[in-house]
Amino acid sequence: MGLLAYLKTQFVLQLLLGFVFVVSGLIINFIQLLTCVLWPFNKQLYRRINTRLSYSLWSQLVMLLEWWSGTECTLYTDQATVERFGKEHVIIILNHNYEIDFLCGWTMCERYGVLGSSKVLAKHELLKVPLIGWTWYFLEIVFCKRKWEEDRDTVFRGLDRLKDYPEFMWFLLYCEGTRFTEKKHQISMEVAESKGLPKLKYHLLPRTKGFTTTLKCLKGTVSAVYDVTLNFKDHQVPTLLGIINGKKYLADMRIRRFPVDEIPEDEKECANWLHKLYQEKDALQEHYHKEGTFPGPTITPPRRLWTLLNFLFWATLLLSPLINFACGVVVSGSPLLILGFSLFLIIASIAIRRLIGVTEIKKTGSSYGDEGAKKQN
Repeated sequence: MGLLAYLKTQFVLQLLLGFVFVVSGLIINFIQLLTCVLWPFNKQLYRRINTRLSYSLWSQLVMLLEWWSGTECTLYTDQATVERFGKEHVIIILNHNYEIDFLCGWTMCERYGVLGSSKVLAKHELLKVPLIGWTWYFLEIVFCKRKWEEDRDTVFRGLDRLKDYPEFMWFLLYCEGTRFTEKKHQISMEVAESKGLPKLKYHLLPRTKGFTTTLKCLKGTVSAVYDVTLNFKDHQVPTLLGIINGKKYLADMRIRRFPVDEIPEDEKECANWLHKLYQEKDALQEHYHKEGTFPGPTITPPRRLWTLLNFLFWATLLLSPLINFACGVVVSGSPLLILGFSLFLIIASIAIRRLIGVTEIKKTGSSYGDEGAKKQN
């Protein structure tokens, strides 16, 4: 292990990274709160400002992936599709198998200029998560409880508001509803069998309601659906803790573009289209497990300096006073001050660990297979 790799595993450095993210996030959330006064007078200006504020926060996570861990993302797609990236409103369908699949999606958003304006259909519990949920709230992210009777009006209103969004947006959908685990897969395939649907090997049965509703509400706004199938070289199982420890992963993403005009408008036919799409995704994963690659030409978009520069700005702004204060505490020799500062570090480390816990597969839950869930699809 080289010196740099060793330093990346040290708790103190990781704590400083977390400190910069948390404190800068709180500052950004406060500024976002202040921008609310713009909404009644100039909604589009409010949106443009918040797009850039959210970029300043999310790009710090992308920086960890690209610059701290050095993870590489290779796209398997054609040049004609790549040339449309960042130039149209689209719906993204991404498989939900890994703790960092959202980060791989975000790094593609960043490289094509739509990170700040990226959207997601998020579970309502995330609204209560500091920084993540708060930032998403100001970005007009659509939150749902995954109970259609309760979500119907909220989802329709939220999606309708996005029709005039001034920046090109990539709207991410995890149609499986939750991350893949063996237990969830078993339950999901029991549901598939009860409905007479083909079984999937590498995915959960997609929940069609969210996709058909999003497509219907954003018809005339989004011009295409991007199907993204993600996997990692050498059977790697990436985690956010691995990224923080500086571990490098090799991500492969197979991207296919489907014009909205080619997707059926009828809800039942649209749901069947989605089921067929997931059967194709399953076949792509089978190919990857056998060959170690996806079919098609490859493109590796270069990482941009903006994520690194943004982090260095916040680190310079926030770490200098923190280090000066820490030195002052040590020099003072005051047991009370030293104890207070130590307590602060402990609380900060626990808070950061809890934020990381939001991404962990073993801590994600799903009602898939319950009677309520079955009624939704």
